[in-house]
Amino acid sequence: MRAPQGTMLMTGASRGFGRAAAERLLTRYPENHLLVTARGQNGERLTEDLTNATGNPNVTAISCDLASLAEIGTAANEVRRRVDAQELPPLKGFLGNAGLQMTSRTHATVDGYETTFAVNVLANYYFVRLLWNHFTTPARITMVGSDTHFGDLRHNLGMVPAPRWESTRQLAMPREGSQAHSVAEGRTAYSTSKLAVTYLVHALARRLPDGVDVYTFNPGYVPGTGLVRDAGPVIRALSRTLLHGLRATPLALSPTTAGNLLADAAGGSTPGDSGTYIDRRKVAASAPESYDREREEELWAAAAELCALPAEPTSCADDLSDTFYESRLE
Repeated sequence: MRAPQGTMLMTGASRGFGRAAAERLLTRYPENHLLVTARGQNGERLTEDLTNATGNPNVTAISCDLASLAEIGTAANEVRRRVDAQELPPLKGFLGNAGLQMTSRTHATVDGYETTFAVNVLANYYFVRLLWNHFTTPARITMVGSDTHFGDLRHNLGMVPAPRWESTRQLAMPREGSQAHSVAEGRTAYSTSKLAVTYLVHALARRLPDGVDVYTFNPGYVPGTGLVRDAGPVIRALSRTLLHGLRATPLALSPTTAGNLLADAAGGSTPGDSGTYIDRRKVAASAPESYDREREEELWAAAAELCALPAEPTSCADDLSDTFYESRLE
């Protein structure tokens, strides 16, 4: 097998359509080494499973809990070290697939941030910022969004409330009280986080150097993934039965189909101009609300503060020393 020419860093490769996407990347795009994140000691098993499933040994794992800025910092530092030492080929891509939906808005990460927003938005932002100067052109960044950010019946099938935008600092904070404990509030946090992903992609497209493109990918509704694993028994049962049947209609995709499309968006031919929204098989317009430069810039600035980073990338601002990463572990 030909030695890979680049490295693709991927989050959320262990289950659902992320797992299908990882397998597709290894079989259809073997020119890239696939580096996946995994919590704790799960990486060895994941890489072994992916190799056995695809026959491609060019996959390794790096330990990282995306709900911890310290762990993201440590993982990013290790990626940089391996690339610099030529233990990995040049960094050519980042695929931010990991995402979650909680049953309330009360959960907090170790950093004190609301868990849905931290994993779905801040983790992507932080990884890209810390790896900013290590992308070798041409490179591609792909972040998984959701058509729930439209907030209408056509796109969310009435299952997820519309986004409710607030300041980034408000969105990043867990809530208290009876309303915050409701399932509806947890789903609102999810749809709002996916709106934030589109804002982040637009802000990145204005800042990334030439040759580094960024996209939002929407898989549509994919029954049978792990997204509802924290939901109540009724929703989990519906996902396994009635909603599972939607795969036979244009309203939903199987995890395999969604994963294949995600892999093609991340590793295939250039899908469109940097910053665009890929709706399953084609470039499309995201929700009208997602085109708001003022919100995009507020999100960018606030995310930098929440992650303790300089407001804007420079040629050296994000080449941070080991001391920075060590401070995140204190």
